[in-house]
Amino acid sequence: MKLGILIALITLASCGSQAQNKKKMETKNNPLICDPKLGACEVPAALTTANTGQPVAGKKAVKVIYFTDPICSSCWGIEPQLRRLKLEYGTDVEFEYHMGGLLPDWSYNSGGISKPSDVAHHWDEVSQYYNMPIDGDVWLQDPLNSSYPPSIAFKAAQLQDAHKAIAFLRVLREMVFLQKKNITKWEYMEQAAVQVGLDAAKLKQDYEGRAKDLFQQDLKLAQAMGVRGFPSIFITDSTGKSEFVYGFKPYTAFEAALTKIYPLAVKTNYARDWKALFAKYPTLTCREFAELSDISFAEAEKVLDKLVEQKELTKLNTKNGALWVRR
Repeated sequence: MKLGILIALITLASCGSQAQNKKKMETKNNPLICDPKLGACEVPAALTTANTGQPVAGKKAVKVIYFTDPICSSCWGIEPQLRRLKLEYGTDVEFEYHMGGLLPDWSYNSGGISKPSDVAHHWDEVSQYYNMPIDGDVWLQDPLNSSYPPSIAFKAAQLQDAHKAIAFLRVLREMVFLQKKNITKWEYMEQAAVQVGLDAAKLKQDYEGRAKDLFQQDLKLAQAMGVRGFPSIFITDSTGKSEFVYGFKPYTAFEAALTKIYPLAVKTNYARDWKALFAKYPTLTCREFAELSDISFAEAEKVLDKLVEQKELTKLNTKNGALWVRR
């Protein structure tokens, strides 16, 4: 498939816009049209503001401030890089996730994407580009009308446990990208909560209450820091010195930014055998396993399929790739 139009929605990566910007957005080019060279979609310039100050690191030497969205396909594309970064530099690095507000609604009428069904083939193309399984048929079978509900649910999850919230976000992404589930529906958010050990009743209470305000705070923070698309990652130290990594980039780009900010960062020589990796991450795509194992994609696929034959793993097949799950 040609990558010409490629990623007219490679990340659906949004406008992180707020309610007061909605009318402006409707008159501009569709913010879902993305630049494949950047690996991200950009916010119209009028909706961004200058950076009002550098983010500051927390308890650890370095903080990674990550602006993302549950249905951002470019963010799904960098999962292998982020998982490796956490394994190799997690001792020195604290990760802070913020929601950016990718898709407020479907009030767009330009740019070739005006309704959910227009997105389906773009996601299929993006899957090949990132070598990560994405099934665009969700936009034909049970399309999402916004990315705000799962974003608010993530903020509700953070109120319970920051680590479980990241696991919750991962499950939501697997649901929408691989299982074609409309994650704006409470039934799927509840299932994801139970799967990662969150209190589903409390999640719903916070989802309908406090989390809405927290989500609005994330949108304001994104605008204040000049975020124009996703993924947007600020790597910063305690003095406020910061490096910015924007869009889909290879692992070396993340590592270089981190070591530039903190040259004393210690690279952990983590265990790369399949048992250790699946103990840390219970689900892995082939590209993730290849990245974490430091082997080729072809070799990774052979290893994973052999483990399925040995009944060590199960395999979820999709039309554009697979997910391997620890038994």
